[in-house]
Amino acid sequence: QLQLVESGGGLVQPGGSLRLSCAASGSTLDSYAIGWFRQAPGKEREGISCISSTASMRYYSDPVKGRFTITRDDAKNTVHLQMNSLKPEDTAVYYCAAGGRYYCSDYESMYVYWGQGTQVTVSS
Repeated sequence: QLQLVESGGGLVQPGGSLRLSCAASGSTLDSYAIGWFRQAPGKEREGISCISSTASMRYYSDPVKGRFTITRDDAKNTVHLQMNSLKPEDTAVYYCAAGGRYYCSDYESMYVYWGQGTQVTVSS
């Protein structure tokens, strides 16, 4: 069974950068689309980015478009989310999820496997 582990979160100042990683074990990621979601305190979880299994489709929500970049390295069974120009409103727990294949979506129901999340805090 596929297991996902997020890493790379932490405390960063506004304007800074972080690179999140989603590492898979138990199976290979290359058959799955991968989504990144986040949940801020007191808010619902939201989908912010996704990439299809072949990387032919990528999606970014409006709040992160132009600042975040999703990539996949199937040789390392890992998906990355590069986050630049971070803002305090990016503070949240970030989750990766796997599901689907040739397309991706920001709908949670598409994803079967979820990681435990990594905390990102943007503060001066």
